Parts: sequence; C-alpha cells; structure tokens
Amino acid sequence: EVQLVESGGGLVQAGGSLRLSCAASGFTFDDYAIGWFRQAPGKEREGVSCISSSDGSTYYADSVKGRFTISSDNAKNTVYLQMNSLKPEDTAVYYCAAGIGSYCLDFGSWGQGTQVTVSS
Repeated sequence: EVQLVESGGGLVQAGGSLRLSCAASGFTFDDYAIGWFRQAPGKEREGVSCISSSDGSTYYADSVKGRFTISSDNAKNTVYLQMNSLKPEDTAVYYCAAGIGSYCLDFGSWGQGTQVTVSS
C-alpha cells in the first residue's frame, strides 16, 4: 500500500523557517517523483515544488523560489521541503504527492497534509 506521511508543520512568525518531511512507503521510492502542494482556505491547490527521481531535477513555483528548497534522502525514503523567510501568504495545508513515474508531471498518491501557519 502506497503511503505518504507529512510532518513538520506548525505555527511560525513571518521570516521564520520550517522543514517539512514526506515519508514514503509501499513503493520503490527511487522510481517516482515527489511533489509538494499547498492549499489555503478558499483557494485552489497549487504546486509548490517537485523533485524528479530520473535526474534529481527540482522545480519551484515562482512564489517560493529562493526561499524554499526541496531535497530527497533515498536511504530514508523521505523528501524534505526547507522553507525559509516564510510569509503570511505561505499559510496553507501542505501536501506531498508521489508522481506517476519519475517526472514531475502527474501525481497519483497523496498524503494527508500538514498545516503551516505564518503569523505577521
């Protein structure tokens, strides 16, 4: 059974940092891209970042470039999202998802999400 479990969310002041973790199990971790998404109240879900398992390429939404960093620890089957210089507009539920394949194109399995709240 494919399982993705996010952790690391919480309440932080603007300008602070958090590191989210996405622990994966039930599939061959090295064969699939992992993406981070977020959904704020009243807004549609948006892609934040992704790491491809084919060549390690990383992708970021313009709104987080230069502030967020995605990384992968294949030995631990875990993908991290380091979030620095957080802003109130980063407040959302953050989800990780496994790609359908090694590229950051389509995503099939999702975690339950972790809340990130940034106070001003």
